Amino acid sequence: AAAAWFFTPNSEKGRRGSTRQAVWWAVRYHLGSLAFGSFIIAVVAFIRYCLLYLQKQAEAQKNRVMVMILRITRCCLWCLENFLKFINKNAYIQIAINGHNFCTAAKKAFFLILNNALRFGAVALLGSVINFVGYVFIIAATVGLGYLYLLGMHPEALPIFPIISYVVCGYVVSRLTLNVFGLAVSTFQQCFLLCEEEKDKIEGHHDFVPTQMLRILQLKPIENQNTADLEKE
Repeated sequence: AAAAWFFTPNSEKGRRGSTRQAVWWAVRYHLGSLAFGSFIIAVVAFIRYCLLYLQKQAEAQKNRVMVMILRITRCCLWCLENFLKFINKNAYIQIAINGHNFCTAAKKAFFLILNNALRFGAVALLGSVINFVGYVFIIAATVGLGYLYLLGMHPEALPIFPIISYVVCGYVVSRLTLNVFGLAVSTFQQCFLLCEEEKDKIEGHHDFVPTQMLRILQLKPIENQNTADLEKE
């Protein structure tokens, strides 16, 4: 939805249903790519759990060497799984932007991250700070409002268990909300980098670029260009 909104002409932003269009594209054209990416993660996770079972068997037999080998292998697979999740997320974004199949999108996402490692690192660091602030704010607001509501409705009630439930609800809501926020930020970042790389191709047809990005990309508003062309004529 974020990618569909980004490439919508500025005059139509907010009028065209980007979410509905994005859901239709995902179901109609990219369901196989989504399933394939999830399947890869599931295979790695399944292998990890199989190794965990073997580790428990080795511990029962007091085979310390095998236990150590299996622990190291599971640690490597855990790192691989998290790396694949990161690549998967960015590959899905590439699929949404360019419509490639999963393997091509994963390749493009990998080299895009590699060529812009500092930018991705800076956004990841800033995103971590924003996520932390968001978690604290949402959970604190949920607990505070819930406590005031409880105090007003049932002043004699013991607030311990309701407050615990408020914390859990606040965490779930913040988790869902900030995951969507983080994915939208990553999508806009890749859209910006695509515009930067394809600047020569989109120049003259960049009426979709948000006005705040025009100065960064060193592009002129379409209206100004048309006015200049008329003045020359």
